[in-house]
Amino acid sequence: MQITINGQARECEPATLQELWRSETEHLDLAGPRGFAIARNGRVVRQLDWGSTSVAAGDRIEIIRVMPGG
Repeated sequence: MQITINGQARECEPATLQELWRSETEHLDLAGPRGFAIARNGRVVRQLDWGSTSVAAGDRIEIIRVMPGG
């Protein structure tokens, strides 16, 4: 299926937001999702709901890494 991640069209298998986050960040060597936010079709999804939120064809996903500072 085709989705958009951070403005780029991508082809992916059906997945949850949790699985998508893992595949998009596996190269970063992270301990966990702390400091990240995900929006699906313009709405932020709570981290607690990532594992139960499915990604559908045509979805627009934004994965944001929150950084402290000003």
